[in-house]
Amino acid sequence: MIEESKGQVNNVYNAPPADDGQAAAGMKKYAVKDIPAGNYFTQTVYLDSRFALAAPEMPFSGELAKALSDWGFREVYSDGEPREHYVPDGDPAGNEEIGDPSTIIDPDKIREAEEFYVSFQKYTEILFTRIRVQNGLNFNSMARQIKTVVDFVRENRRFLMRVQRKIDSPDDKSYLASHAVRSTIIAVIIGTYLKLPVHRLIELGTAALLHEVGMLNIPPKVYLSSRALSPQEQKLILGHPVLGFKMLKSLDFPLAVGLPALEHHERENGSGYPQHLSGGKINLYSKIIAVACSYEALSSKRPYKEAKDGYTGMLELLKNEGKQYDDTVVRALVYSLSIYPIGLYVLLSSGKKGQVVDVNPENPRYPVVQIFGELNPDGKNKTLQTFPGGLTIVRPLTRQEIDG
Repeated sequence: MIEESKGQVNNVYNAPPADDGQAAAGMKKYAVKDIPAGNYFTQTVYLDSRFALAAPEMPFSGELAKALSDWGFREVYSDGEPREHYVPDGDPAGNEEIGDPSTIIDPDKIREAEEFYVSFQKYTEILFTRIRVQNGLNFNSMARQIKTVVDFVRENRRFLMRVQRKIDSPDDKSYLASHAVRSTIIAVIIGTYLKLPVHRLIELGTAALLHEVGMLNIPPKVYLSSRALSPQEQKLILGHPVLGFKMLKSLDFPLAVGLPALEHHERENGSGYPQHLSGGKINLYSKIIAVACSYEALSSKRPYKEAKDGYTGMLELLKNEGKQYDDTVVRALVYSLSIYPIGLYVLLSSGKKGQVVDVNPENPRYPVVQIFGELNPDGKNKTLQTFPGGLTIVRPLTRQEIDG
């Protein structure tokens, strides 16, 4: 089954692209062979109207150029131009100024984020039930829904990441929906950092929400089991990317949305599955979703394991043992959420307890923290910027320390 799908996908890759006037309209055309290896484009690089190849912070590597040539692609498109070094354009994380602390800890915004989160979770649960029962999906309908998600995430990233830990842990029935929702939010945050335009973020968000759709054909007792799986059960798990890709292809979903369902378990060093792709052969959306869902899995509770705190999960990704993940995508996650991620409860060098409420775009090690039990003279909750040689984070707090 996997080998059959592999051949189908490679045929897609090997077919030269059709002349896509929309992709070229208003964009510069670059011959792949003439792009210096390792240069950074000042704007996103596109293969055609369906695929974003590299964001401004991602070097156009020699490996990517070779992969494109192997697939028969000779040209790429971009509104930018290649440069030897990456030059940030303003605030790399797209963050608002810290400014008035009330904009960070606005209780109305927190409530809106909670309501959005619950609504998105319910939508996804209903969607997955429909897939199980009817095997029915409509891309245009989904894209409209994901457009609202993208808009909300871009405006409310800091609040969404704070409320995630307040939402009840998923039970067996809602596990896949919860994982999809959390992964989608994180993927859109990463895509926003990488300056993907809105229509690409909609594709990315749709792909992220459906990246585990193949698991809906597998009994929950298999993928939630804490025991050793039988060879047949292992085969089912390893086959879910192919099942998901085939399902989306049969429903006429764009290839840009279907490929991440197939590739989200591929790894930069070729150790992933089902096709053992590496580096430049992995689609950009797949790279983003791989990091997003890995971080979500590390930092969320499962029926068979306890959650790690966001800091520990972030460090595991930063270690990037064996170079499994794209370094640029990992960096985008870190700069978007900070090494001490938004929502994390922490002990400060002053002995006070607090919660991380925003990132520091200059240094992800020193985020903005709300201090528990302290108010400003105007009665608003007190927030402080941590900084080297001053107020710093000592360590994350345990659940017992927070509740105690």
